[in-house]
Amino acid sequence: MIAKKDRFLYRFWTQEKGLSGMLILLCIMHFIAIPFFGSKSHFMVAVNIFWMLFLFAGIVALSKHRKQAISISIIPILFLIIQWINYLNHNVFILFADLIFSVAIMLLLISLVLVKVLEPGPVTNYRIIGSIVVYMLLVHFWSVLYLFVYNHIEGSFQIAESKFASNSDQAIFMYFSYISMTSTGFGEIVPLHPLARSLVQIEVLTGVLYPVILIGRLVSDANFSINKTGSKEESKGKNQD
Repeated sequence: MIAKKDRFLYRFWTQEKGLSGMLILLCIMHFIAIPFFGSKSHFMVAVNIFWMLFLFAGIVALSKHRKQAISISIIPILFLIIQWINYLNHNVFILFADLIFSVAIMLLLISLVLVKVLEPGPVTNYRIIGSIVVYMLLVHFWSVLYLFVYNHIEGSFQIAESKFASNSDQAIFMYFSYISMTSTGFGEIVPLHPLARSLVQIEVLTGVLYPVILIGRLVSDANFSINKTGSKEESKGKNQD
């Protein structure tokens, strides 16, 4: 790590309890900000700026040396450039470049949190919370893909009419991503295009396997560490007697 200063955003990455803060931030974003304020462009721009600063803090905090941090930072910098160009000039190349770098940004953020969760040391409750953070970031990742498909392939999704208007398309597909990841599926949003269906299938499979492979393993390791510590203390007490 090259970040030594105890600044606000660095604390999320340099301290294990920062994983709890990440969970709170994601809950606010997914369950309040996007559903209720997703259509307010200025507000969402401010939210996105915060997350970009958050990402840069993670890159600096978890990189082993300055050169590595600079190399990884190229990805979010290019993403910001593409976003600006896309705002000024729409064309097919910029459109797909925007998608590619949006996916890259999400995967980078997921990777950084996984590095923090899986770093050497005992498995704590904070790390289990971090695995839940990764789960929620995967939900966000798929919502980005669904939104892109919906916006650029007409008729790719069928959305049931409702007297309650959604705040934004992003809110719709965040909700759809959650019910797909958890294999809930109420049927009011139906993927029709083959690409949309394939994405849903992959997300459902991820939602089934991820809790078993990572979250379950971390919980098991945490319980083992607790039992091992308890056994040591018990044997030490007997020896003293």
